[in-house]
Amino acid sequence: MMVFLIILVVSGALIVGALWGIYGSLPSWLQGNLLAIAGGALMLSVVLEMIQPALSHAGLWSTIAFTMLGAAVFTGIDYLIDEKLDSEGGGGLLAAITLDGIPENLALGVSLISGNAMQVAALAGSILLSNLPEAAGGAKQMKESGSSNKKILMLWIGAAVLLSVAAIAGKMLLSGVPKSILSWIDCFAAGAVIASLATEIFPQAFKEGNHWAGISTAIGLILALGLNQLGG
Repeated sequence: MMVFLIILVVSGALIVGALWGIYGSLPSWLQGNLLAIAGGALMLSVVLEMIQPALSHAGLWSTIAFTMLGAAVFTGIDYLIDEKLDSEGGGGLLAAITLDGIPENLALGVSLISGNAMQVAALAGSILLSNLPEAAGGAKQMKESGSSNKKILMLWIGAAVLLSVAAIAGKMLLSGVPKSILSWIDCFAAGAVIASLATEIFPQAFKEGNHWAGISTAIGLILALGLNQLGG
């Protein structure tokens, strides 16, 4: 039951964020800084919860290879989407959440296998922090570009369902898989998240939050560090 509750909260944040972006009225500077906090949290979380553990289970070269593969796959697909979609209309953030979210939620499902409650909380908390403002920002851009509220909400609900399925699959289908292979999945997810931070999250955070986004990023990193230390 706890597994499904965690997945529901993390993926449900996309829907809550989309509703916030459609109907809310937060100033853009605040939304940008919230996005920066989320980015800082994710930046540290992928290193401490995905890449660092992989070093002991999969080795240095496998860790490097799969992290780079995840970054390359995300970057390539994101580039194609930016060429075909109006990324200024929110498509870029939706693509970022979906593309890095699938391996990210697979990794969340994998972490649920270990049963380390605080490690799960650290990763889930970082994903939750990022999903809310990312979805809000994407939905707001879509609304400003002329998309209907119903269409926007359906797109984000679809993304939430897809990511929930990924997390459930990670928990249910990978429980008997060797730790080295689970580490490859974690590293691939980490690479995708790192690429999305560089190309979608931090640029958007700076655009809306200005130079304060740097401070907010540090705040997010510290929050993630605190969660990680609780887990240690």
